[in-house]
Amino acid sequence: MHVNPGATLRDRGRSYIDDDNYFLADNGKDDVLAELRATAAALEPAEAPDRCRFPARYRFLAGHFNWQDDTPFAHCEDYSEWRAAVQASRAVLVFPAAYLNSPSSMFGHTLLRLDQGEGSAVWLSWAVNFGAVSSEADNSLFHIYRGLAGGYPGRFALVPYVQKIQEYSHMENRDMWEYTLDLDQQEIDWLIEHLWELKDINFDYYFFDENCSFRLLELVEVARPGSQLLTELRFAEVPVNTVRALDDRDLISERHYRPSKAVELDNLRRQMTPRQQKLARRLADDPGLMESEEFLQAGAEQQAQMVTTAYRYLRLVNRKGARDPEVARDSFVLLTKMNQLPRVDVPETQDPEPPEAGHGTQMLALAGGQREGNQDFGELSYRLTYHDLLDNNYGFLRGAQIQGLGLTLRSTESGDPRLEELDVVSIRSLAPRNRFSKPLSWYVEGGLERAWAGRRRLVRYVQGGAGGSWAMGNWQPYLLTSLRMENNSDFDTFLTPGAGLDAGLLYQRGRWQWQVGSVGHYFNNDTYRHTSELAVHWAFARQHGLRASLSREGWRGDGDNEFKLQWRWYFD
Repeated sequence: MHVNPGATLRDRGRSYIDDDNYFLADNGKDDVLAELRATAAALEPAEAPDRCRFPARYRFLAGHFNWQDDTPFAHCEDYSEWRAAVQASRAVLVFPAAYLNSPSSMFGHTLLRLDQGEGSAVWLSWAVNFGAVSSEADNSLFHIYRGLAGGYPGRFALVPYVQKIQEYSHMENRDMWEYTLDLDQQEIDWLIEHLWELKDINFDYYFFDENCSFRLLELVEVARPGSQLLTELRFAEVPVNTVRALDDRDLISERHYRPSKAVELDNLRRQMTPRQQKLARRLADDPGLMESEEFLQAGAEQQAQMVTTAYRYLRLVNRKGARDPEVARDSFVLLTKMNQLPRVDVPETQDPEPPEAGHGTQMLALAGGQREGNQDFGELSYRLTYHDLLDNNYGFLRGAQIQGLGLTLRSTESGDPRLEELDVVSIRSLAPRNRFSKPLSWYVEGGLERAWAGRRRLVRYVQGGAGGSWAMGNWQPYLLTSLRMENNSDFDTFLTPGAGLDAGLLYQRGRWQWQVGSVGHYFNNDTYRHTSELAVHWAFARQHGLRASLSREGWRGDGDNEFKLQWRWYFD
């Protein structure tokens, strides 16, 4: 019945299901006993029509009340046909990694895969997905707002798994992690029968807690009652925490990594010299260059690598949209040449760190420091979720920052604690560019912070920009434009716009993360302000880190320096 045992603050003691069609009693959403009585009365008679709607309910009650019926669903033609088609002997939790360019997938996603057998092809499997029923006309900001406010209904859907591979791995270039669940056949059958009961049934959908991951935990709880997956209060249900919850309760028996097509292409690229990479990229635009002297001078194996890389690149960048005759012709020419050259196998991808092995998604920090050489301070910080650029990258997407609801209180010797910063959201994607991939790096953030305007005061702001980032071994420079809208009581207008640049350099090696950067804005009221910072983070344990920073906040003709040392504790 999906009754909330206290896992979320909303609807405690009531069913999460927000659809009258699911309940047989008038007050079934609020009164489980009334729903039990109504269900028993409706399902006990032979050939009761409601058996066809609720096969899992019937089996549950028949087992407890000892109802005798050898063919309880013989009259259920639609259900029997569906059940014959949906067969599975293995359940796999699938975790497509984070995809920052999709608001609903910034934290990653989870779905279930139902395999027909141990040796069956995954292309024949079914995928169980829970998601918001949204309109394609909704823009990204509107989607985020409605997702946070519960403005969308959520539904389960059962689709061929091959569609999800195409969507996540091919279309969105997302790596996928697959976790085989330790469920026996009877438990899998419970899960499948309950899925039929949930067909076209609406739940409330909330981006932070009642989301895809939370609903899948409910499904596993149906399959294995008493697994205690929903006993703890959840302010936010991040997909990686779903994997951790299943792993902590020994419900995962095997893990498999499936790289995206973009990762496979990058592995091919790394096998070639810069000169060969350049020629391979040109071949994708003009296969006629296979007749050039530069190409013909290369050995057969080098030719095969360049042609294979050009072909895979051409297919990758043209995977969306209508079929282009010119692209199809070039692909055929390259493919024909590939068949004439030695076979090139895509280098095996070394499995990256599994996402569940990373640090916790919440963070509590204590810090002390000094501002302008004579003002000592102490700080207490809390972040609801999730990860910033300097946190330990083990298990996380490189160059990605997703922070939500971060709070910092500061106390000095001369005053009471006061709000120093409130980050509502801070998202940053620094995706490196290379000859074959040229993603846009971007960021957006907003909230409250203390900034100089006659004195340090609390201002409200929204800020963002876009540009480029490049990988140079362990170094990653970036350069972004930056636009800022600020509500400042010292400014004449309600909202004051500013523009500038955000530039910096990241260094990542093992447990050490370094960043030096500067961002400055020139406002339309002739105010100029910039902030520069050097920060270093040492992850001395999985859930603990030390961070030191030296920063300067400057304005026309003046500025303040600040040093801070912070201990950070991460937890789920």
